[in-house]
Amino acid sequence: MKSMTGFGKETFLNDMYQIDVEIKSVNQRFLDIQLRMPKEVNPHEMAIRQLMKETLQRGRIEAYINIKQTGSGNKEVLVHWDMIHQLLGEVQQELAANYPQAQFDPVQNINQLLNNSDYVEVTEKQEVDDTFGTLVLETVKKAVERIDASRLQEGQKIQQVLTTYGCDFNNLVNELTGFVAIYEKDYREKFETRLNEWLGAQVDETRLLTELAILLEKGDIHEELDRLAIHVDKLQELLLQSEPVGRELDFLMQEMNREVNTVGSKSSSIEIKNIVVQMKTILEKIREQIQNVE
Repeated sequence: MKSMTGFGKETFLNDMYQIDVEIKSVNQRFLDIQLRMPKEVNPHEMAIRQLMKETLQRGRIEAYINIKQTGSGNKEVLVHWDMIHQLLGEVQQELAANYPQAQFDPVQNINQLLNNSDYVEVTEKQEVDDTFGTLVLETVKKAVERIDASRLQEGQKIQQVLTTYGCDFNNLVNELTGFVAIYEKDYREKFETRLNEWLGAQVDETRLLTELAILLEKGDIHEELDRLAIHVDKLQELLLQSEPVGRELDFLMQEMNREVNTVGSKSSSIEIKNIVVQMKTILEKIREQIQNVE
């Protein structure tokens, strides 16, 4: 069992890139992946989404991918030599024609020109190398593994809580089953006593037996208790599964709540109604927990 809440972070660093991937998730009915990343990563978006879907199946997933350049590995220098040659040539011709005594040092002038952004441009490379995409995906994969481990750890805590609630609910089902047997026996004895009194007063016995059958049928909760016992077994089974069970658990809680409501509506006994209240309290606690189960 996994929780839908988790966090994972991974960093890759070499002499060209620093790749930071941070992923966090919260509960949501379906899978919703939100990516925040620079344009260099856009060509790999589909692969990143597919990688996440293979592991994360429910929840709102927010992934942040940042790329930083390290050193000068991702920079390129463009020197406009044609402009430099043209400029130096014109300067040299001008000096030779008008200032023949002046000394002209091309090296010194070139050094000055190289500090001028009009002649030298230092830019970021427009294209990343062939390994960039692989490095990004590998870093994302490790971050996904970390958040998956986080969700699993949180899910194990939820599993322990749900197991305890399931045992408590099962104890109430057993208590209610035993109480119903005693209640029915006591009810039958009281009815027989009253029936003898009524028959002594020349009451129609057939009509009384018919009414008794109707009353017993309306108040019979054996089927509901049997189904609740089956649901409890199903709950324990789902809690042991490693596959996503959040939706199944949610549906199961609806079924169990329906059976408990039926038991409460059929019963007039204060004792039974008190047990029903306890059952509803436990079911509500379970529903709160499974809202965060994948």
